[in-house]
Amino acid sequence: MPEGPSIVILRELIEPLHLEGTEILAVSGNTTIDKDRMLHQQVIAVKSWGKHFLICFKNFTLRIHFMMFGSYRINERKDTPERLSLLFKNAELNFYTCSLKYIEGKTDLSYDWSADVMAEEWDPKRALKKVRSHPDSLICDILLDQQIFSGVGNIIKNEVLYRVSIQPLSKINAIPLPKLKLLITEARKYSFDFLEWKKAFTLKKHWLVNTRKICPFGHSLKKEYLGKTKRRTFYCLICQKLYL
Repeated sequence: MPEGPSIVILRELIEPLHLEGTEILAVSGNTTIDKDRMLHQQVIAVKSWGKHFLICFKNFTLRIHFMMFGSYRINERKDTPERLSLLFKNAELNFYTCSLKYIEGKTDLSYDWSADVMAEEWDPKRALKKVRSHPDSLICDILLDQQIFSGVGNIIKNEVLYRVSIQPLSKINAIPLPKLKLLITEARKYSFDFLEWKKAFTLKKHWLVNTRKICPFGHSLKKEYLGKTKRRTFYCLICQKLYL
């Protein structure tokens, strides 16, 4: 599943096309939504929020979520059928194996931009308040809560927990306040590191625990499926502390 930084990359690839103010000339694909609603509509803006890619029109927005196996092509196509294809005068966007949904009205009414770890509006104090409002939750679940850490996915979760030395099964009410603040800082910092490494095609080289068997200090790592969603988790029993 693409995490927030990957969606930022998509947005940055599309921005130079200058689609704002341009009309959609043709729409096709095997989506079940009313795709013809976008025909001859002008794009108002292209945005990203966490794992959501947004194409905004005057009275509604198309939300694209790439789920586990979604992908896209810009000005080219794959051999597989498109979920959605949008044709402009000087550009073509093709989306595959993704979830599509219309958001009515202005995006500001549907999205809390302060929750996006990569947005300029990101608010760490508000994030801390939200985290502490779930005292009995596991930190591995909280980091994946998109209403608190929009854009943080499983890779970022594993890596950030290792960097701040917290075991994933730690409970929020047991983690010291300075540790929670550090966690929030690192969630944003690592997301931007992820972005740069992804652009340089070196992301996996920087992983300390994700998919690894040994941590940087030579300790064997545990691999378990933890939390409410049973996401794959890698962690070190020695380097990371369990707070209960």
